[in-house]
Amino acid sequence: MALGALFLSQAPETLVAIPSLMFVLGGTCATTLLTFSIKEVWQAIRSGIRAFAVKDIPARDAVAAVVHLAAISRKEGIMALEKIQTPNPVLKKAAQLIAHNADPVLIRDTLNIEILSLRRHRGIGISVFSRLALYAPAMGMIGTLIWLAQMLTDLKTPDPLGPDMVVAMMASLYGCLLSTLLFLPIAGKLKTRSRQDEYRLHIIFEGACCILENNNPKLVYEKLSSFLTSKERAGAR
Repeated sequence: MALGALFLSQAPETLVAIPSLMFVLGGTCATTLLTFSIKEVWQAIRSGIRAFAVKDIPARDAVAAVVHLAAISRKEGIMALEKIQTPNPVLKKAAQLIAHNADPVLIRDTLNIEILSLRRHRGIGISVFSRLALYAPAMGMIGTLIWLAQMLTDLKTPDPLGPDMVVAMMASLYGCLLSTLLFLPIAGKLKTRSRQDEYRLHIIFEGACCILENNNPKLVYEKLSSFLTSKERAGAR
């Protein structure tokens, strides 16, 4: 809506300045590549795409998955969990730990390692997009100053003054738009998904400990339901 209002307020072609856009994008990417390695930048881009493309798994689904493990454990024995097939690698690891009757301390340590790995992986993406959000407005301002300096050195021919001023101003505009409407939202989305994933890790590994103590599915659910809001509990029943 904001972009729509911007374009409707005047002729759209007045907001298009290819040289300004190329300068801002090129300068922002160059400074980012000086800060991070190509591998880290590519990893951040993939994380950003997945954050929006991959559907978030509700906490109640994580609870339901653990309760399902408890039901299998109670019906077929904990060794049956070793053959569980699931696309979720963390849930698979939790099932393996339960099947081998792992010590709760080992489960806690595994949880901490998984959380540290998640934070490191997502932290790279958050750092890259946060830096992009920082560099884009700065490059826009630099572009504006460069074009203004060029204009001031040739005031004898005022005819191209208007178009040159547009190019100069568009550099700052593009920098601010890229930062506010693209890079910062992606960094924020990665932070949100990271918190949500950590929360699900706690549910899964807390559920693993609970199954080892008592594999009654109802008791496992009652304990894990503490992670859910009242609305989520109603939807999980």
